[in-house]
Amino acid sequence: MNVTGIIAEYNPFHTGHAYQIAESRRLGADAIVCAMSGNWVQSADCALTDKWTRAELALRGGADLILELPLPWAISSAERFARGGVGVLEATGLVDTLCFGSEAGELFPLVASADALDSAEYPPALCAELKTGISFPEARQRAAARCCGPAAACLSEPNNNLGVEYLRALRALKSEMAPVTVPRRSVEHGATEPNDGYASATAIRALLRAGADTLAEPYLAGGLDLLSARYPEGFADLRRCERAVLARLRTMTEADFAVLPDSGVEEGLPRRLSKVARRAAGVEEFLTVAKTRRYPHARLRRLMLWAFLGLRASDRPEHLPYLRVLGMNDTGRALLREMDQKTPVPVLTKPAHVRKLGEEARRLFSIEDRATELYGLCLPSVPAGGREWTTNPVILSA
Repeated sequence: MNVTGIIAEYNPFHTGHAYQIAESRRLGADAIVCAMSGNWVQSADCALTDKWTRAELALRGGADLILELPLPWAISSAERFARGGVGVLEATGLVDTLCFGSEAGELFPLVASADALDSAEYPPALCAELKTGISFPEARQRAAARCCGPAAACLSEPNNNLGVEYLRALRALKSEMAPVTVPRRSVEHGATEPNDGYASATAIRALLRAGADTLAEPYLAGGLDLLSARYPEGFADLRRCERAVLARLRTMTEADFAVLPDSGVEEGLPRRLSKVARRAAGVEEFLTVAKTRRYPHARLRRLMLWAFLGLRASDRPEHLPYLRVLGMNDTGRALLREMDQKTPVPVLTKPAHVRKLGEEARRLFSIEDRATELYGLCLPSVPAGGREWTTNPVILSA
């Protein structure tokens, strides 16, 4: 049986995601295993809905087994996000193929760029480009172009860039998973307008948060009924926590900022953030004032979210201490039985099982628990706490 892995956020699950799963089936996948972000996502935002709802929508859309991409990787840079996602799929011992979407739609430029970024020539080339004062993403692309030529142009597109990081992660983990890329369909990442039956997750979230459910429905792959039933009052929105985020930032010292991941200690970033946090009257003002060519908005927003969630660089384990199941269908159950014989790490199908694991596993789960409690503050009505300990995986049966 060919098992294909997909790394995703499904925020929310839409027709583009359904297309990728259908293409994976067409290319020979007998089963689909997904590594999916939890309640917080890589854009440094709360997910539109909780992770169990998104897992159920993915199962409805053709996936068979949904595993959680733990928080310390899910809200990190593209490189760390990719390493975590590939790590989850590799740890199953089941996945033969890694399928991901890209603007390029072919592997050649992505492989050439991955080779360039891992080459000995790249680090000095990057240093030379950074000294010119350009932004890191631009310097990265130019440095890669010195090593592989025009193929590096693919790094200017977000999904190509993530695909390159998937390839690098496969190599770093010595994985035997075969990479396959599916062309993105008709709409650019982050686009605000639908096109040809597809819409970006950004556009769909904007419609749903604005209450325009009927406009979003054609792009939701049949999931509006579940979303409406679970979220009759509206969806999660980080803006509801703005004062709480600002309170956290204002009470942080330079030393507190320094222990965040990718904190830029060597560049003096913690001092800058500490000063800006005390002057800013809101989150967007904090990000705008702190932003420079060297410290782009995306990086600062991730640092802000890590700070709000109370995370430190040391909270990211070197290796995954467990695999957590968020959802499965009948095929997924069969995969789990096989996985129990092949995976080198414990598999959590019930939250209480984590109490029997080692300190590192319990510590990671406690971080997920705290993050879910804070996620509840993003909802229209704050729910009771403790959901991480009381919610079992979603099970769909034929």
